[in-house]
Amino acid sequence: MTASEAVAQAAGRTRARFTGMPVVLRAMLWMSMGGFLFAALNTVMRSVALDMHPLQVQCLRYAFGLVVFLPLLLRDGPGAFRSARPGLHVWRNAVHTAGNSLWFIALPLVQLAEMTAIGFTGPIFMTLGAMLFFGEKVRWRRWAAIAAGFVGVLIVVLPKFQAGYSASYGTILLLLASPVSAASYLFAKTLTRYDRPEIIVAWQCVLVALFAAPMAIVHWSTPSVLQIGLFVVAGVLGSCGHYAVTTAYKTAEVSAVQPMRFLELIWAALFGFIVFADVPPVWTWLGASVIFASTWYIAHREATVRRQAAASAPASVS
Repeated sequence: MTASEAVAQAAGRTRARFTGMPVVLRAMLWMSMGGFLFAALNTVMRSVALDMHPLQVQCLRYAFGLVVFLPLLLRDGPGAFRSARPGLHVWRNAVHTAGNSLWFIALPLVQLAEMTAIGFTGPIFMTLGAMLFFGEKVRWRRWAAIAAGFVGVLIVVLPKFQAGYSASYGTILLLLASPVSAASYLFAKTLTRYDRPEIIVAWQCVLVALFAAPMAIVHWSTPSVLQIGLFVVAGVLGSCGHYAVTTAYKTAEVSAVQPMRFLELIWAALFGFIVFADVPPVWTWLGASVIFASTWYIAHREATVRRQAAASAPASVS
């Protein structure tokens, strides 16, 4: 048996064990993997954004994200990425580019742990967006969870605001980016009904790179060989992270996988300490815990409502 055959057999056994796991456990592993990859991605991108304009970093990060899809593109051709809803991809990624631009500008200004903590507010804004744009009913339990989530945000950001505008500028940008990014994920959630995760991520890489290109050209500086290498790594991390999270959401209910997102904060704090010597203050951990508990309850409540609606459907038909 050759070495390549042995590797192929080992990979096949690993894949069989993974697919044989319970669905929820498999989805939780996908979400855990996504959190690790995004924490690593943010670490790499922050190190680059300290020496390069953040909007150029944004453009190149998504352009290099296509590296992951080159083998599939070379094997199957462009038809492998044909989408059932191309217009929806365009709208989704125009919104995503807007939110990401704010996020990238804040990247060199804010600790990774604080950035992750504020990122936990995404499900709160997704709930509000579903209410405003899709007519979804939000009852008092979820309103209470939303209010608790915003209390958690205040715990994270208030000490910075008390220190003045210059200390809180990056935090303000993150707070503005969060609802915009939530709108992007609402689009993505709709797209999972029509396209596979790899198609959604590939379209995201192409369109965000195109939308971000004009501002990248304005602020252009030629990347060094080291920076190009970091962009290749970031492209792989980002595309694999988006694939892992999209697969997790497609495999199981959000309430089942949401608890694993808290691991991303731990990874972000660890990477921030190792690479940038950042030590997250107590209020970042406290506020993040409140935000996380709020978003977990929102996801849990949404799943409960869906199950109740599904259980009552046959009775209403009869």
